[in-house]
Amino acid sequence: MADAPSSISSRKGLPAAQAPGNPVRDVGGPIKRLLSSVRDGRGFDIVLVAFPLGFLFLMAGLPLLYNVLMSFQEVDMFSLGTLMRPFVGLKNYRDLFAQPETLPILANTAIFVAGSIAGQFLIGFGLALFFWVNFPGASWLRGLFLVSWVMPGLVVGAIWNWILSGDFGVLNFILREGGVISGNIFWRSDPNYSLYAVILANIWLGTAFNMILLSVGLSGIPADLYEAAELDGANAWQRFWTITLPMMRSTIGAIIALGLIFTLQQFDLFAAITSGGPNNSSNVTQYWAWEQSFRQYAFAKGATISVLMIIFVMIASVVYVRSTRHEVRG
Repeated sequence: MADAPSSISSRKGLPAAQAPGNPVRDVGGPIKRLLSSVRDGRGFDIVLVAFPLGFLFLMAGLPLLYNVLMSFQEVDMFSLGTLMRPFVGLKNYRDLFAQPETLPILANTAIFVAGSIAGQFLIGFGLALFFWVNFPGASWLRGLFLVSWVMPGLVVGAIWNWILSGDFGVLNFILREGGVISGNIFWRSDPNYSLYAVILANIWLGTAFNMILLSVGLSGIPADLYEAAELDGANAWQRFWTITLPMMRSTIGAIIALGLIFTLQQFDLFAAITSGGPNNSSNVTQYWAWEQSFRQYAFAKGATISVLMIIFVMIASVVYVRSTRHEVRG
């Protein structure tokens, strides 16, 4: 009589494990269930997310964590290949801020970031408004401005080396012929001008990017708003101040945040134009971190500088995400 339920379930074509009153046993395991869900399409979205996340973790996450770890350790050429090194706490950070060149380099970085972002945004916004008129040939002329953005940074640096040359540079020739200066300015080797020379080159490099994004934002503003404001007697400045700027708030926030990230990543122009000199007059944190790590072999100090940069980049990333989220929600 004890075998009756098993025999009944066998006659019905069901396994004994699936008979009423018997618990269901998983004979395939979690791997079989995962493969089955992928074949059925239910787990395909998990695979699509898992591979990019795994790639980002291996290529960006682990190096980032390793860099942060190095900033709290004592690292030299002989211990670079090992993970377990003497832990020194905040000593690297204290030593960094005790150096006399730290504050001037941080000030150079702030000037470089502020000057580059302001110049790129203002010129890019002006060009976006100019091409918004949509005159004949506007699309073709707008495309020419993209040349600067698609060029590699080292190529841009080489071009601006010729433009900023003190002896035969084009910039000195234009300023001299215009009566602005009476003698040549050695932009790259004069401590008073070297940082501004790189800022000028970086503005030229990033203006096209700002122009394109701002043009996209301008095209999303309904024309009915301007027509209604014009009927109410609003002039061009009032329409710009009350319609254009408020409607572009999310786009402007995203552009400034991206500009901060890209500017803090700018390395090629410094390597090609000034090499951080003379006497650190044009040195910034991103170039200084590379210099400490791969010229002075002070890897812990270079990692410490990079961690400070990461903090500012994370702040800019939060601003960018919040700006784009507001833009999507409308």
